Amino acid sequence: MTGPERHQAILESAARVICAKGYDGATIQEIADACGLTKAGLYHHIQSKENLLAEIMFYGMDLFEAEVLAHVEGIEDPVLRLMACMDRNIKMVTRGKCKEVTVILHEHATLTGDAGKRINARKKKYVTFLERGFEEAIARGRIRPVSPTVAAYSFLGMVLWTYKWFRPDGKLSDERVAADMIDLLFTGLVVQGSSKVETR
Repeated sequence: MTGPERHQAILESAARVICAKGYDGATIQEIADACGLTKAGLYHHIQSKENLLAEIMFYGMDLFEAEVLAHVEGIEDPVLRLMACMDRNIKMVTRGKCKEVTVILHEHATLTGDAGKRINARKKKYVTFLERGFEEAIARGRIRPVSPTVAAYSFLGMVLWTYKWFRPDGKLSDERVAADMIDLLFTGLVVQGSSKVETR
């Protein structure tokens, strides 16, 4: 195993431990054990526990951009682009292929300083990507006029919370979850012609 491959394996093993125990609950010894290293051996590869968390998050964003955004950015129709993005994003979380992404979600407030700002900037780019998709869909008459910001954060709220409740051995497959979420966001629940809810 090469140096970069070994480092990647450490990040993936550490991410599994942090997912299971939380950042505060996971000890360096437990992370080292999961990596097949001594504590001293682990510190040969990382600067600190917080630096390890930052590296896991950066790696997770790299994977997200490669597995999700890179596959949908070229889709010309904005609604189909957003639907494909939702489908891929959900399945990346539910299929456990990327515990690093789950760490980003679960430990979103843990990382501080410059590293935290850099991660937040990359996350903001995703929000902007979604907002622009909704803006384009509205401009083309593909969806009714709504706030692109509200639409983007509604999208994210549905998708990113999935890691908290979805169970691979549960009654719902991730295919069904993705299909239903896409239908809910892009079609809605209320039967056409039903009364609107009064707001105050």
